[in-house]
Amino acid sequence: MDFRKTMEEKYLSIVKHYIQTQSEQGLYAGQQFSRRALEQKISPEEVISLQKSTMQELMPELPEEVWHSYDILLEIMTGYGFAFREHQSLLSKQQELKNEIEIAANVQETLLGTSIPSVEGLDIGAISVPAKQMNGDYFHFVQDGNHSVNVAIADVIGKGIPAALCMSMIKYAMDSLPEYRKDPSAVLGSLNRVVEQNIDDSMFITMFYGMYELRSNILHFASAGHEPGFFYCSKTGEFKDLKARGLLLGVDKGASYKRYEQFVEVGDMIILMSDGVTECRTDKGFIERETLISYINNHIFLPAQEIVNNIYRELERLQHFQLRDDFTLIIMKRTN
Repeated sequence: MDFRKTMEEKYLSIVKHYIQTQSEQGLYAGQQFSRRALEQKISPEEVISLQKSTMQELMPELPEEVWHSYDILLEIMTGYGFAFREHQSLLSKQQELKNEIEIAANVQETLLGTSIPSVEGLDIGAISVPAKQMNGDYFHFVQDGNHSVNVAIADVIGKGIPAALCMSMIKYAMDSLPEYRKDPSAVLGSLNRVVEQNIDDSMFITMFYGMYELRSNILHFASAGHEPGFFYCSKTGEFKDLKARGLLLGVDKGASYKRYEQFVEVGDMIILMSDGVTECRTDKGFIERETLISYINNHIFLPAQEIVNNIYRELERLQHFQLRDDFTLIIMKRTN
């Protein structure tokens, strides 16, 4: 027995039972039939045709006008059926696209993956969470033996797949730099030329690059228009901005970047972030930097990874668990 014949008999049984009982069980059977029809992509006009043939069998004595009304309904639902099938097709394509984006996000996570260095005397915590499936933020650590820990944090002005592709380009451009080129100014200069030559004129990248010397405990850093980080002085309990001037990557291939220095004492912290942290939007607008500092202060005596995790959870809660921008936060705390 073919599927169409089976559906006809099933529908006839459901309608006949409900006419006799008007029970909740009969209505539930109708709902189950509806789900089955959707699974088998039965169109709305086919259901109307099924209803007409069922009623002709159960109540052939009905006036002719009733059958004419079914013909009108059938014509109406034919147009609706076209829209229904188009909707089903769009749903299928949407699911395919979603699956492809999930695969791309997994590939991106693998390509951009970085490990947080374990360094004596330096406690490091980092978190990066995309607002959508693909991340437009990027951070990366490079440890040079016992000499230095280099850290990069970048943010594409834009979201979604184009931003994510730019981040992949930045990562491999960094990997291609010669080992001796650890100077932040030189790194940003090289990356700027790569970006200027390879991405669309409408896209730009902000970036902070720092080299923390483990012997001298000096952070050398440069910035390409990136969100200013914080320096926390444990002696005074004060936070100050890690200000560094520099043009965004990709604006001018001849741009140069100034190198800055910050001495780090025991208990001091370097706090780096993307604008998804400082531009956290609540019902009352963007949070103030002072508010962010207060959150950091609330957890300042915890290990660095616990600090960044707690701040993320608190800011996520402020946004009703719906990030509006990619969120990246890094803390480097000198412990001895």
